[in-house]
Amino acid sequence: MTDSRYAKLAKLLVNYSTALKKGDRILLDMIDVPDEFTVELIRAVRAVGATPSVELRHTRVTRELLMGLTAEQITAVRDLEMIRMKKMHAYIAVRGSHNSTENADVPGALMRKYSKIMRPVQNQRVNKTRWVVLRWPTPSMAQAAAMSTEAFENLYFNVCTMNYAKMAKAMIPLQKLMAKTDRVHLKGPGTDLTFSIKGIGAKKCEGTRNIPDGEVFSCPTKTSANGVIQFNTPTLYSGFKFENVRLELKNGKVVNATSNNHQRLNEILDTDDGARFIGEFAIGFNPHILNPMCDILFDEKIAGSLHFTPGQAYEDCGNGNKSAIHWDMVLIQRPEWGGGEIWFDGKLVRKDGQFVPKELRGLNPENLK
Repeated sequence: MTDSRYAKLAKLLVNYSTALKKGDRILLDMIDVPDEFTVELIRAVRAVGATPSVELRHTRVTRELLMGLTAEQITAVRDLEMIRMKKMHAYIAVRGSHNSTENADVPGALMRKYSKIMRPVQNQRVNKTRWVVLRWPTPSMAQAAAMSTEAFENLYFNVCTMNYAKMAKAMIPLQKLMAKTDRVHLKGPGTDLTFSIKGIGAKKCEGTRNIPDGEVFSCPTKTSANGVIQFNTPTLYSGFKFENVRLELKNGKVVNATSNNHQRLNEILDTDDGARFIGEFAIGFNPHILNPMCDILFDEKIAGSLHFTPGQAYEDCGNGNKSAIHWDMVLIQRPEWGGGEIWFDGKLVRKDGQFVPKELRGLNPENLK
C-alpha cells in the first residue's frame, strides 16, 4: 500500500513548489527513491496537464560512472544533458542515498573536473527552469541525524509538508530589511566577521526551490568581507565530512582555511578563481529542524542558524562571483550551540537564534509551528 504521505508531498511539489500548469514539461530526477513515490509524482504532474520525463539514478551506479570518466566523456554527458534541460520548463530532483559517503573514494581532482565541466547544465536548470530539490529519507540519513528510521521519517514528512504559505508571509519583513541593509556584522565564539550586502537585495526561500525550506538569502559584495568565521556544524562535500571549518577573509577572499583536513579543504577552495570568494549569505529559521544531520538541504534551514557560502553566486541577489563550487557552511547561534549575534547597520537583529525586532518575531520557532 502506498504511504498517503507520498501523495501529499507529491502534490505540494507539483502544485506549490514548481506551480506546474497545463503544457509544461518537467524532468523528474529520482536518485535512490522508491518507485511508489515516483509514481505519485507522475500522477500529480499528469493531473495538472503537464508532461513528465523521468530519470532514474542509483548512487552506486553513478559512482562507477564517475570513477572512469575522462574530460572528453564528461563533456559528451554535459552536451546531452544540456539538450534535455533546455527542453524543460520545470525540474524536481529527489535525492536519496543508501550510503551518504558513496563517493568518498572518487578522486577529488576528478570530482572537481566533473563539477566544473557540468556547471553549465546546473546554471541552465537554476536560472531557466522552475525547480525544487529535496532529499529522500533513508536509514543512512536517520543514522547521521542520530535518530531511528521511523522517527526520522516522521520528522521528514512533518518538515516537508508544513505550512510554507504561512512561513512565506512571515519572511516578508526580513526580506525587506535585508534588501535595504548595508553593513552586516556576525559575532559569536570564534566569529567576528563584517561585510556589506548593499544593493544586492534579498530573496525569501519559501518551499519553491528546496524542500525543506526556511531561509532568506543575500550575498556579500565581492570584496567586502573581512574577519573570521568559525562554523560549528559538520559539512559533507564530495563524500567527505569536514568539521570545525574556520575561514579567515580579507577583502572578500578566503586567505586562510582550516578544518579536520586542511589539505582537502584548501584543494576544494583552489578549484578555480572564484572558489575563495563568497557567493551567498543566508539566515535559516525552519522551526522543525534543530540539529545538524550532515545534509545541507536540512542543515542550512536549522532554526537559529546562518550559512556562509564560498563559491558560485546566484543570479538573483548575487555579486557576480563565478565558480564550479557552491559550498554552504552552517553556523548555529542558539545558546546550546554557543550563541551569537547578527547585526544590520549597527542594530541587533538576532541574538542567540531569536529575532529581536518586533516585526521579525514571527520567524521565531514558537510562532511558526
